[in-house]
Amino acid sequence: MQRTPEPELMDAPEQALAYAAADFSAGDQALVERIAELFPSGLGGRILDLGCGPGNISFRLARSYPGAAVIGLDGAAAMLQLAQRRLAEEGDLAGRLSFVERCLPSPDLPSDCSAVVSNSTLHHLHDPLMLWLAIAQAAAPGARVYLKDLRRPPSPEAAETLRERYLAEAPPVLQHDYLASLHAAFTAAEVTQQLQRSGLEMLQVAEVDDRYLEVWGELP
Repeated sequence: MQRTPEPELMDAPEQALAYAAADFSAGDQALVERIAELFPSGLGGRILDLGCGPGNISFRLARSYPGAAVIGLDGAAAMLQLAQRRLAEEGDLAGRLSFVERCLPSPDLPSDCSAVVSNSTLHHLHDPLMLWLAIAQAAAPGARVYLKDLRRPPSPEAAETLRERYLAEAPPVLQHDYLASLHAAFTAAEVTQQLQRSGLEMLQVAEVDDRYLEVWGELP
């Protein structure tokens, strides 16, 4: 099926609250463990979490890599308010974890990052090159990159099947957004073309189970 873009920002308060209340802990932990598997020597320096939302992955990265400084970046103020509130409650991370409100493209991205991570952000962007160019802009030489996102199913019927399989019991707002995200997602072939156009062709692309894709590698 053809791609149907969705709103770039999830800035409605009810969306932020629904995502903050949902239990994504298993998937979030699996993502951090996958990063550790791909980069067994660990991550240090400055880690940028692009499209951090309420900060779920950012917090896990900060706790998994105590020698690193983690920056969570998102364009949705409602999401970042939740992240900041949690950071205030988990005061032991102060000084190592911070959150920044930015929309892409931006000339003010953190620079010289030793690692750039992004989870479920690519499909939100109307122009996907904005994400890849932001990664190239923020990453230091030799930086490690990991991205995970949905991939677009072949038909609306297949998208509906995935919604029923994985979110049948979820609140309506999450079900609606999930279906919209599947329609807005990219295929692995499209992502490969995006990487070539943005000068990041050294990164690897792979399909994962029945709904995701991964992109990873180290920059020159």
